Amino acid sequence: MANDASTVFDLVILGGGSGGYAAALRASQLGLDVALVEKNKLGGTCLHNGCIPTKALLHAGEIADAAREGSEFGVLSSFDGIDMAGVHKYKDGVISGLYKGLQGLVASRGITFVEGEGRLSSPTSVDVNGQRYTGRHILLATGSVPRSLPGLTIDGERIISSDHALVLDRVPKSAIVLGGGVIGVEFASAWRSFGAEVTIVEGLPHLVPAEDENSSRLLERAFRKRGITFSLGTFFSSAEYTDDGVRVTLEGGKTFEAELLLVAIGRGPVSAGLGYEEAGIAMDRGFVLTDPYCRTNVPTISAVGDLIPTLQLAHVGFAEGILVAERLAGLNPAPIDYDGVPRVTYCHPEVASVGITEAKAKEVYGADQVVTLRYNLGGNGRSKILKTTGEIKLVRVRDGAVVGVHMVGDRLGEQVGEAQLIYNWEALPDEVAQLIHAHPTQNEALGEAHLALAGKPLHSHD
Repeated sequence: MANDASTVFDLVILGGGSGGYAAALRASQLGLDVALVEKNKLGGTCLHNGCIPTKALLHAGEIADAAREGSEFGVLSSFDGIDMAGVHKYKDGVISGLYKGLQGLVASRGITFVEGEGRLSSPTSVDVNGQRYTGRHILLATGSVPRSLPGLTIDGERIISSDHALVLDRVPKSAIVLGGGVIGVEFASAWRSFGAEVTIVEGLPHLVPAEDENSSRLLERAFRKRGITFSLGTFFSSAEYTDDGVRVTLEGGKTFEAELLLVAIGRGPVSAGLGYEEAGIAMDRGFVLTDPYCRTNVPTISAVGDLIPTLQLAHVGFAEGILVAERLAGLNPAPIDYDGVPRVTYCHPEVASVGITEAKAKEVYGADQVVTLRYNLGGNGRSKILKTTGEIKLVRVRDGAVVGVHMVGDRLGEQVGEAQLIYNWEALPDEVAQLIHAHPTQNEALGEAHLALAGKPLHSHD
C-alpha cells in the first residue's frame, strides 16, 4: 500500500457527514493538517438524505395546506395538486446550494478531501483507493443507514426506506408508516399535506415516544384532526404484497393495507467490514463505544455522530466533531450534556424540547420535588394569528431550576434556542420572567409560561 509524506496527517477522518466535516473544519482552524475521506457526497446523510430534504418536503406540504386553507384568512386560493417533479426541483436546489457552499468551505480551509471508500487499516491509518493515509489520530464518522426488521425486506418499490421516500416520483394514494418516531411522523405529516391517506404503526404506547408524554398526546390529537390514523401499543408482525400494494399484520392479528409501506424504525450504524473490530475497537451491536470525550478504547481513535450510541442528530454530530478537534489541538473542551441538546420534530404541528421529561425528572429528583406548568397557546396572540394550537410545558425542580421545556405547535421549533439557554444555564423561573419578550411573538409564550411558573401570570389564569 502506497504511502508518502503527502499522505501523513495530524488527523485522518473517515466519513464526511455532519460529525466528520465539523471536526475537519475546526481542526484545520486550529492548525492541524487534516484529511477527510468520504465515499459519497460531502455533507452525508443530513444534507443529502435526511435533515435538509425532509424539511424541504415538509415546507412544500405547508404551502399545500396554506393553499387549501386560504379562505380562513380571507384569501381566495385553491389547491390543484402536487407536482412532484417541481417539489424535487425545489428540494434539490436547496441541497445543491448548500453542497456547493460546503465544498468551497472545505477547500478554503486547506483540508485534503479524499473521495473514495475508506477502510481502517490500523490504529493510525486509513486505506482508500489503493492509497494509505496515515494520521497521528483517526476519527471515525461513518454515520448510519435506515434499519429494517428481520424478515422485512425493503425492495425500494412497495416497501421503502426514507431514502426511497425522498425521491418518490408521486404522491402515494395511501401509505403505512412503520414507526412513530421522528422520521415516521415527519413523512406521515408531509404525505398527508400532499393528500395521501396515512396510517402510522407504532409498537410503543405513544407517537414520538422519546418526548414528554404530554407532547405525544398533543401531537396525537392534532394528527387525528388532520385525518392521520395510527395504531399504538401493538408491534409489527409481517408484511406481504397484495394485488396493488402491501398488507401489514400486527402481532394481535390486525391488518392494514396501503399502496406503500415506509419502514421508519430508526437508523443503524455503518461499521461492518470497515476494519473496526480488527483494530481492537470496543463495539456494541455495530455501534462504536466511546467515553464522554468521544474517545474509543484505542488511544489513537475517536468516533462521533450516528456511529456512536448518542442522539442521532446532525447538530450532535457537529458538537462531537468540534469536541474531538479541540481536544486533539490541546484545548480543554467540556463533555456534551446530551439532555441539553435541543430536539425538534418538524411535522405539523412541530414538537420541540430540551432537557428532561416530567417522568425522568421524577425518577431523578423524586415525584414530590418536581413542579410542572402547561401554558396553552390559545392565549398567545401570534399563535392565534397563525391558527395554531398547542402548549408549552415547563418542568422544574421545586424551588430550583427549569430542567425541561416541551413545546408543541407550528413554528415552535424556532423557539428552542431560548429554551436551551434556559436549561443549560440552569435558569430559575423568576430569572426568565424578568426578561422582556417581544409582543406579539410565539417567543412571548415562553416568557408567559415562566411568568406563570414564577407565580405572577399575565395573560393566563392562576
